[in-house]
Amino acid sequence: MDATEPAPAPDTPASIEDFDRLQIRAGTVLRAEPFPEARKPSIKLWVDFGEPIGMRQSSAQVTVHYTAETLVGRQVMAVVNFPPRRIAGFRSEVLVLGVPDEQGAVVLLRPDLAVPNGARMF
Repeated sequence: MDATEPAPAPDTPASIEDFDRLQIRAGTVLRAEPFPEARKPSIKLWVDFGEPIGMRQSSAQVTVHYTAETLVGRQVMAVVNFPPRRIAGFRSEVLVLGVPDEQGAVVLLRPDLAVPNGARMF
């Protein structure tokens, strides 16, 4: 979902089964580089989710608060079981999670403390 798209109403019911189907996991950014080919300013990320998931790549629209250099080594949270998408020829395999700040720029979600790569959010 794009931060500018309206979200479902907060009282729209979801079941625990809906939540259980999402695989939201922690991973560490091992590589990041600018993505000038993307329509919206973005950074290419390569994130290690440990075994058995391994390395996955993502395109993230996070250029207001982050640079490629500041993202390397940072843990992030991502949905790892959405189907891949092609973004300007780049295969984005996971959805790195964030929330908008007061101006709508993405602030990444991450664990407060270091956790094993692949740890599942519950």
